Amino acid sequence: MRLGEQHTETQRPPALEAALRSGPFHVALRAAIAARRLPLHRVQHHLSRQGIKVGVTSLSYWQQGARRPQRDESMRAVRALEEILQLPDESLIRLLGRSEKPVAEQPPATRPYRPVTTASGVLHRLLTELGSPLDGGLHTVGHFERVRIGARRELLGRDSQHIVRAHHDGVDRYVAVHHGDPGCSPRDVAVEAMENCRTGRMCWDTKTGVLVTELLFDTRLRAGDTHVFRYGFRDGTAGTSSEYVRGFSRAGGQYALQVRFADDMLPVRCHRFAQRSTVAPRVDHQELTLSDRHRSVHMVEQGVRVGLLGIGWDWE
Repeated sequence: MRLGEQHTETQRPPALEAALRSGPFHVALRAAIAARRLPLHRVQHHLSRQGIKVGVTSLSYWQQGARRPQRDESMRAVRALEEILQLPDESLIRLLGRSEKPVAEQPPATRPYRPVTTASGVLHRLLTELGSPLDGGLHTVGHFERVRIGARRELLGRDSQHIVRAHHDGVDRYVAVHHGDPGCSPRDVAVEAMENCRTGRMCWDTKTGVLVTELLFDTRLRAGDTHVFRYGFRDGTAGTSSEYVRGFSRAGGQYALQVRFADDMLPVRCHRFAQRSTVAPRVDHQELTLSDRHRSVHMVEQGVRVGLLGIGWDWE
């Protein structure tokens, strides 16, 4: 028997509908759990009532893309999740069947990782609409990013203190990209130009939750000039957040990331990770110490490489 009223086609959030259509599996699972507003320990409880034993850690890995269910018991759990999360029959199983070569359940450091969303084409389209290349003639010298997670476990927002250097003459803007969690409404995300910049044009894609905006400097940099500016995004429109990832298209510079959690909503564990690309394995896993007093965790990368860096956390 379903838990409560089953979502209809029109009742499901658009991000969930899109994920169920095109995947990948972990994005659809994460969006479905967020739509039902069920913490993972409650999902585990519903599974156990059906005689299915799956740990909270395994559920967390499944929705992060760090592991992929393949064993018979795991596949039984996925079918039960379709019922628990009020999804159409075979909707999650079908996404698992898209892989031509099944990937065994194995530690997150060795399993090939798929993109969080298929947003690279969307980003290219949005940048084309603005007439702005993502590079924009700037190199990052230093970047300190503060991410805030709210009492509903949602991404409340993030602020950036950014130091850049121009590598050709005439640069007068920076293109900032915000990619919200599943369910994000980019049209409702506010952009704040805090220091030494002002907002310019912006555009977004509602299906993927990607927002692109110009930050104008009011000065034209010459090659070699540096510029310091601050900006932020106010979100809070999506469901449960379990990680924050930053991509780098150029090597060099320092990057620091701090994630701060609400007083009454702390995760049980945090870790950092790196990836060479969105389709490469996640590597360099390292447990991070969460400060109970300051409700925050952080990482620092002295020399950034091309790829992705991030912090993930488990709620349980």
